Amino acid sequence: MLLSLSVQNYALIEQLNIAFSNQFATITGETGAGKSILLGALGLIMGNRADLSSLKDNEKKCIVEASFEISKYNLKPLFEANDLDYENRTIIRREILPSGKSRAFINDTPVNLSELQLLAENLIDIHSQHQTRELEEQNYQISILDAMGSNADNLKEYVILLSDFKLKSKELEQVIADKKVLFSAQEYNLHLLNELEQVGLLVEEQTELEGELMSLNNSELITESLSKLVSSANEDQFGFITSIKECKNALQKIAGFSTKYSEVFERLQSALIELEDITDTTFHLAEKNTYNPERLEFISNRLQTIYDLQKKHQVTSIHDLLEIQNQLAKKVLLVDNLEEKIIHLKEYLSQKTIELTTISNKISQNRSEAIPVFVSKISSILFELGMPDSQFKMELNSSNSFLSNGTDELELLFSANKGTSLGSFKKVASGGEMSRIMLAIKAVLADFSELPTILFDEIDTGVSGEIALKMGEIMKKMSKNRQVFAITHLPQIASKGDAQYKVSKVTIADNTISKIVKLNSEERIIEIAEMLSGKQITESAVSHAKTLLN
Repeated sequence: MLLSLSVQNYALIEQLNIAFSNQFATITGETGAGKSILLGALGLIMGNRADLSSLKDNEKKCIVEASFEISKYNLKPLFEANDLDYENRTIIRREILPSGKSRAFINDTPVNLSELQLLAENLIDIHSQHQTRELEEQNYQISILDAMGSNADNLKEYVILLSDFKLKSKELEQVIADKKVLFSAQEYNLHLLNELEQVGLLVEEQTELEGELMSLNNSELITESLSKLVSSANEDQFGFITSIKECKNALQKIAGFSTKYSEVFERLQSALIELEDITDTTFHLAEKNTYNPERLEFISNRLQTIYDLQKKHQVTSIHDLLEIQNQLAKKVLLVDNLEEKIIHLKEYLSQKTIELTTISNKISQNRSEAIPVFVSKISSILFELGMPDSQFKMELNSSNSFLSNGTDELELLFSANKGTSLGSFKKVASGGEMSRIMLAIKAVLADFSELPTILFDEIDTGVSGEIALKMGEIMKKMSKNRQVFAITHLPQIASKGDAQYKVSKVTIADNTISKIVKLNSEERIIEIAEMLSGKQITESAVSHAKTLLN
């Protein structure tokens, strides 16, 4: 329930602090006194957007703060899900800064508007005149039957199943689309893959083949060069190996005279060993270097195949070709995998269809059973509200698809008078009739669901006299189990409140302000008498006011 409301620097309100009880409270005041301002302030608490025009003084910030008792609302899971501190007495605050920025807090924790709206819709239900249009919306009509049919748990299960079903259905659509795209290129990809696999490429192959090809193409020059080195080294009289050996022998004779000579001797001996090894290696290379036309042809053809593949795939290395081969293999395999995935998803969706159908049938059954109960109760209340001949007709029709709240499509028709055809509310119900119907629906729902604090904003539009009195009695009855506010211009309804608040507007110097005060017993008599007779209060009006209040 709403415990208190504090408003600073909002519209025509400079400062307002007011406390509420859990009783039926009525709010009265002349047109333009500021009742809409009060609704606007509550709207900020509900998460409505704000702007600088809301500030009375543009140099100061606007603060609207509301305190709620929420211990009976089972809202701890919502607080935990949004990482908010739970308090039985929860405080919501909105601030509008002179810069135009807006901030929101729940128990002093900053929140965004979506989080605020999520909580606020569980705390207060503001019903204004334009909201009677909800009656024309199918989802609202079905929600009435769901409340009466105790479908809350079934709908939670259905929503979870439907969310998963839609997700998997989209996944199936995407997989089918992917398969279609891949399948169209499958034959060509398979051809490219087979072509690369048949060649049997090796990572370092190209470098090695190009080196071998160079050797084969220059075989004669290589043999000539290698042979010249071997013959120059080993010639009997003038070979450089023979000459160095002679020098080594000469140095050996003086090596013992000094370390300087021994070091030169050792260095020359090392050089001789290296030259002998080079000569030996060169000799063996020369023996192996033979011209092989068959090998030359094989290498040339092999390299040409590699070059052709590189040109075809627009790459420059075997590494790139092998990467392309790997990608092609994945694409070819993916088509087979996608087919398996399609089969799996179809089987999964088939099972979920069965589960969704089962739970939606339960939902439909509960709705069907709620229809006669709803029609009976609503007709009874409307009889009290001066609509004895009103008729409702509700028919559930099964949809071919899973909707957001089941598989039902509801046709709700209404007639206010005998002899008139049933039709939609928009066509056959007047403004006063719509107000009475909405009040009746709220009254019925109050017995079947945990409605939050309800504020009726001039729901008495188009009614008066005895009907207004009945409307007041119905709202008073609703307040036995929940907090109810009614903004009204009718004394019959105002008098039914356990408490009455008056909104007024006063001008002090050049400053106009709105204020709201709780009326005592005497003030209530005067206020209701004024609502009956106008500013010139008569004894008759005072007497009538006392009668209404008693």
